Formats: sequence, structure tokens, C-alpha cells
Amino acid sequence: MSASRLTESIDFHGRALLLRAERQKVIAGNIANADTPRFAARDFDFKAALADATGERNGAAAAPGAQAVATTHPGHLGGAGGTGGGGRLDSTVQKYRVTEQPSLDANNVDLDRERANFADNAVRYEAGLRFINGSVRTLLSAIRGE
Repeated sequence: MSASRLTESIDFHGRALLLRAERQKVIAGNIANADTPRFAARDFDFKAALADATGERNGAAAAPGAQAVATTHPGHLGGAGGTGGGGRLDSTVQKYRVTEQPSLDANNVDLDRERANFADNAVRYEAGLRFINGSVRTLLSAIRGE
């Protein structure tokens, strides 16, 4: 079994953790600006961002004749307008939230929703950390022959 197969799951969860951390920053920004007039709450589709980060979106599901865009510098954006391979979101992935209940100052932050999203994302981040920790412990145990 190759080393890449052993670490494949850990790499996937590591990328997911980077995206969870980015999402936590976006949600925290929404909460911090809850009283800012005309502030538009932002978020992103975690599933689509993870697919971009892991290359699943650009892989076998690519359209016939489609070519991947090569990046020659770490600061260049990826071809799908996603994470650019580094796990960090660019502004093209983030979307504005649809206002369900408009306010007089045109701020669309719903604190209850943001707090719930923040807590949900934090729990999922913690679960990812625990999974990686367990996987590393299992690998170390196998290496030691325990």
C-alpha cells in the first residue's frame, strides 16, 4: 500500500478543515457587522467549495473537450473560480445571502441564523479534527506494531 493511499483521507479532511475555518471567518464577519447599515451577509456552498479544493469538480466530471487552467503562481485563481488549490476561498465563491426579512437600514444579517451556522460549523470543524487525530493515532499504532 502506498503512502499516498494512507494519507489520502487525512489530506481530504485537512482541506475540509481549511474550508471550515474560512467559513467560520465569513460567519464571524456577518455577526460582527449585524448593526452595520446596508451590510449584506455572505456565505458559500461548502460542498461545492470542497469539491473545488479536492479537484473532484475538475476531474472526471469535466465536460468533453474542457481543459484545466494551469496556475503558475500560488496567488493565481483556479480555473473553476474556487479555492485556487490552496484551500482559501476567493471572493468569487462567496455569495450574498437572500434577505428573508428586510430591515430599515438594509442590513440582512439574521443573528439567530448566523449563530446557528456558527455553532454547526464549529461542531463540524471539531469532528474533522477528531477524525484526523484518530486516523493519525491509527497510523502510528500500525507503524509501531501495536
